[in-house]
Amino acid sequence: MRIVVIGGTGLIGSRTVAILRQGGHDVVAASPKNGVNTVTGEGLKDALAGAAVVIDLANSPSFENKAVMEFFETSGRNLLAAEKPAGVKHHVALSIVGTDRTPENGYFRAKVAQEKLIEGAGIPYTIVRATQFMEFVGAIADAGAVGNTVRLSPGLFQPIAAEDVSALVADIALQPPRDGIVEIAGPDRAPFNEIVARYLKAKGDPRQVVKDPDALYWGGRVEEHSLVPLGEARIGRIDLNEWLRRSRSAA
Repeated sequence: MRIVVIGGTGLIGSRTVAILRQGGHDVVAASPKNGVNTVTGEGLKDALAGAAVVIDLANSPSFENKAVMEFFETSGRNLLAAEKPAGVKHHVALSIVGTDRTPENGYFRAKVAQEKLIEGAGIPYTIVRATQFMEFVGAIADAGAVGNTVRLSPGLFQPIAAEDVSALVADIALQPPRDGIVEIAGPDRAPFNEIVARYLKAKGDPRQVVKDPDALYWGGRVEEHSLVPLGEARIGRIDLNEWLRRSRSAA
């Protein structure tokens, strides 16, 4: 099967490409690095020729509210428009759990806009909403830090390893389109502040994590269930302790 992975050289994309190739599929790792740009449309027609499945893992280079909205709307329109004449049978896009529950977050609003484009495009699709990646927990801590204190909401948090995201996305892409949403998450669910405190302790980071119900997450307020699946979800294999152990070994 010919599969095009948009953003195929990134954190999730490179792993997804490798998994699908190991499964014997003809996979195109499409990104601006190799001449395929969903914002300008460059290279899209050639890249999508003969593709049965397209996996959209493209990400905005800027998280500024206006820029991120423009990226996902422009990229989404161009990609979906190119898929129609190519005869793509399944459009898979990676999104975020809770995008529609934190409207103050500009990145989340942009992902909602992307999802709406997909839903209205007339191409069979599956939207994969993932919880936050374990690989980004350090950046999340930094964003909430003032001096040696990290202030974080006690809302529930259920991070997932990038390796599990890639495996689940690859598997979902090979299944029939859902014309709906599939949620994926990591095995550990605990208050945001507790997960980050575990991470910092394991990394030998002396900063103190303080529980603060008013702390914002990228501009949005986090309620108890803002960032975790509310119903059925596919769960990754790698828990936080295992991910931390692997990270130490790799270092």
